[in-house]
Amino acid sequence: MESRRVGCVRISTLEADAARLSRTAELIAGEARCEPQVGVVVQVSGRAVLKQDGRRAEVPPGGLVLYDTERPYTVDYPERFRTHLFHVPSRLLSVTERDLRDASATAVGPADGCGPVLLAFLGGLATSAHSYPAPVGDRLAGSVADLFGALVAELAPARAVEEPGANAHLVRRVREYIGRHLSDPELSPERIARAHRISVRYLHRLFEGEGVTVSRLVQRLRLDACARELARRGGFGPTVSAVGQRWGFVNPAHFSRTFRAAYGVSPREWRSLPQDEVVMAGAGSGGASLRYITSPA
Repeated sequence: MESRRVGCVRISTLEADAARLSRTAELIAGEARCEPQVGVVVQVSGRAVLKQDGRRAEVPPGGLVLYDTERPYTVDYPERFRTHLFHVPSRLLSVTERDLRDASATAVGPADGCGPVLLAFLGGLATSAHSYPAPVGDRLAGSVADLFGALVAELAPARAVEEPGANAHLVRRVREYIGRHLSDPELSPERIARAHRISVRYLHRLFEGEGVTVSRLVQRLRLDACARELARRGGFGPTVSAVGQRWGFVNPAHFSRTFRAAYGVSPREWRSLPQDEVVMAGAGSGGASLRYITSPA
């Protein structure tokens, strides 16, 4: 076993016959003053099987897997092996505890996602770690932390899809984000996905279970906001086009057509309706649309 440091990153290279590495709850409790670390196994030869949080990841030669040293785990090597172990302080990754938990114990192959970039970089770093002066090592350590953070960002959403109910928290965060940025005409699925560090494809998968597309949800919430404002202001206040622009509708003609398709009347006609003819049925993020009714004769 050889161990070196590159900045704040500890790199250990281990070669042995079949073995098991265990980190128990008792060991963790006894190291209460140690800084939490994120570990990554880079398997050079032989197989590794990592277990954490009830999950099992089998890592083939040329693959990697991430784990959290704050929670118990075991790594089994069923045959002779050679591996590189990287440990980085968790705080440097700038990821949530939930995302780190979701990303752990997920094997990444040499052709999966950011695997090719990570494996090439980490393999080269492990073999040349002894040759870097301190200033260079510090910069390389920062790159390692950034790459591990990117790995967590890639793996956590995929895990959320696999675990029933785990995506509810993310859906809620996305809805809150949409509500805060509803007036921004540049709000789009691409921007929403980027803000939450997930792919557009995964964002759409999240909302398949909600029974609505992301674009349709944004449009519906914007229309609800416009309808509430028009009904509240009556014949006073800004123009219809100004209300539309306030809620992200840049083109007045498009706003008018979309509004009529949703509510059966134009925004101008909606504004002129007597207040007792306008029914605000479950307005807001709950999803029910606004509607209007004709007062009885």
